[in-house]
Amino acid sequence: MNLSMVLFLIGILGFILNRKNIILMLISIEIMLLAVTLLIILSSFSFDDILGQTYGIYVIAIAGAESAIGLGILVAYYRLRGSIAIKS
Repeated sequence: MNLSMVLFLIGILGFILNRKNIILMLISIEIMLLAVTLLIILSSFSFDDILGQTYGIYVIAIAGAESAIGLGILVAYYRLRGSIAIKS
């Protein structure tokens, strides 16, 4: 449980501190999703319930789809603008 909280905080800090690099923002979101998935799976093991493990697999699948869609949008944006830097 402590590991998932540390991973979630690293994801939040990565998202907040790297506001100019969109790839690092996507990686931070993925770290947060995987931390929540780890917490769900650990809770499932402690309660001896298969439903949490099934839910964890769904969360991992959704996180993978989110990464693929986000990177696809980034590639299209790069082809249009020539840069993916966020200007503030």
